[in-house]
Amino acid sequence: MKTLTSLTRLASTLCIASAALSGHAQTWPDKPVRLVVPYAPGGTTDFSARLVADRLNHLTGKSFFVENKAGASGTIGTSVVAKSAPDGATFLVNDTTYAMLPSLFAKLPWDHANDLVPVTTLAVTPVVLVVAANSPFKTAQELFEYARKNPGKLNFGSGGNGSSTHLSAEVLKKEGKLFVTHIPYKGAGDAMVGLLSNQVDLLITAAPTAVPQVKGGKVRALAVTGDKALPSLPGVPTFKDAGLPGYKVTNWFGLAAPKGTPKDIIDKMQTTVAKALAEPAVLERLNAMGAQPGGMKSTDFANFIHSETKLWGDISKASGVQPN
Repeated sequence: MKTLTSLTRLASTLCIASAALSGHAQTWPDKPVRLVVPYAPGGTTDFSARLVADRLNHLTGKSFFVENKAGASGTIGTSVVAKSAPDGATFLVNDTTYAMLPSLFAKLPWDHANDLVPVTTLAVTPVVLVVAANSPFKTAQELFEYARKNPGKLNFGSGGNGSSTHLSAEVLKKEGKLFVTHIPYKGAGDAMVGLLSNQVDLLITAAPTAVPQVKGGKVRALAVTGDKALPSLPGVPTFKDAGLPGYKVTNWFGLAAPKGTPKDIIDKMQTTVAKALAEPAVLERLNAMGAQPGGMKSTDFANFIHSETKLWGDISKASGVQPN
């Protein structure tokens, strides 16, 4: 009888614990949820965040909103999220740059390996080499040839020191044996404005940032990463076709949460985002922008970030980029 009583108590305890664990997801979100974008508005990270926030509002009937906290290559906004309460009310919209940060900064204001929990991916995109519509360069080959013959006379914009747009261009410089000067901005959107106003000569940026400007006739796309041309940029050659088969950079965008955020909230956010990204209207919009939908499981995303961090660390060393 004592054994039966003990087993009954244990079962009751387990049921209570299980109910407590599942209770987070059942009540979440019980207040507005902010998606912190660590860059200025206008880039692909911001685009991805706003697209997903809009669909999460629709699917859940709750409030999801985007908050831009730009500066220091995304470290300001990232630090804000890392230090936020782990209650499911704050998420970071991170991207390829996040995997680059440990190799670019001697010390970060958070523990890169432990203070943020990967949730899921939002999108994966190729990158595009663009110049202003009034640029004298009509092809990538023309630009490469001029840059090689006139070292230092061209410059490129980026979303900030150590950003994905910065290191993507550094890889291009190394792969193409080019010498062009770096001009950092506070985000990819600002860098695009710099290109449009002829403050910089070229920009390597994610396809969703480039495609609307190309279609609007404001910039000219010279090359795109990937094995084949983008349907959203017909006629634009791949880097392989442009003479740089080794240039294979892509960008990714995702969500992370503060350490300690309950796993059931992480899982619910992942499944809800995956559902949003599978909507036909969302797929159509992503495809039109040259992006592929995410939705990766949290554990898979964590492994992916680990491998990306190592990859970009190796690239940073090979490119001669020194940590600040």
